[in-house]
Amino acid sequence: MLRFLILPAMFLLSCNPKAQNSPAQGDDLKPQFSLPKKLKEVSGITVSKDKKIIWVIEDRGNKNAVYGLNNDGQMMAKVPVENAENTDWEDIISDTQGNIYIGDFGNNDNNRQDLAILKTDLKDITQTTTKVVQTTKFHYEGQTEFPPKKSNLLYDCEAFVEMDGNFYLFTKNRSKGFDGTFLVFKVPNKEGDFEAKLVGKLKLQGGYNDAAITSATINSTKDKIVLLTHKNVHVLTGFNADDFSAAKINKIPLNHNSQKEAIVFTDDQTLMIADEKGKDEGGNVYQFSLKP
Repeated sequence: MLRFLILPAMFLLSCNPKAQNSPAQGDDLKPQFSLPKKLKEVSGITVSKDKKIIWVIEDRGNKNAVYGLNNDGQMMAKVPVENAENTDWEDIISDTQGNIYIGDFGNNDNNRQDLAILKTDLKDITQTTTKVVQTTKFHYEGQTEFPPKKSNLLYDCEAFVEMDGNFYLFTKNRSKGFDGTFLVFKVPNKEGDFEAKLVGKLKLQGGYNDAAITSATINSTKDKIVLLTHKNVHVLTGFNADDFSAAKINKIPLNHNSQKEAIVFTDDQTLMIADEKGKDEGGNVYQFSLKP
């Protein structure tokens, strides 16, 4: 049973706060290391509980494996996930206990009906394999067509966080006439098949590279969520467990345009960001500091 009552959907959708642009609230994006050449399409990044290992995954078309890097970017482990297929792995996160979750919810065409979040038993780089120990299947509240009309392609997802026993998913807008709108859904962190409950409809400023969400991360005090796009980070505050409609959004330009697909807090003021390898750019991990 969910801990909180779900607020009526019309109330959740009635408020749409204006994003605030605060370019002065960060430092320039600083390259930390280049990713191993084998990892061209990194789609998610997280860190181990002791902060010694960086875990990354790749998306659709790549191996069903989690890769462990050290803090210099050297590959220390390739850990196959023995009982799961990489249908479209788009993000990887860890909770406060150090459990590792994979978001198999990439849905470019908005037509998938096998969306899932996979909890693994991955703990350290000595493991030769890992397995899925919990599968959270879900479908989106409000989606009745697979796919919907091109003007309503709001059900792709590349970003999620875990907070107090629930997952929060932030969708990627692929609609014709893109306007920065995204949806926030809540799913319990447990085994089963659930309807993902709509807990917010919000909007980011700018065009596709500014406002199409590719990853998310949450700080240790659970009061700040950062959403990543190709050109910016967007800091969400003022949300609560069942209502994101009043969240404040602070847009911070990175002054750097590449296919950024992965983000994680390494401490409450520092972000680690990874981008995919392109012809003449990307394939790096960067450090970005948020100013208080």
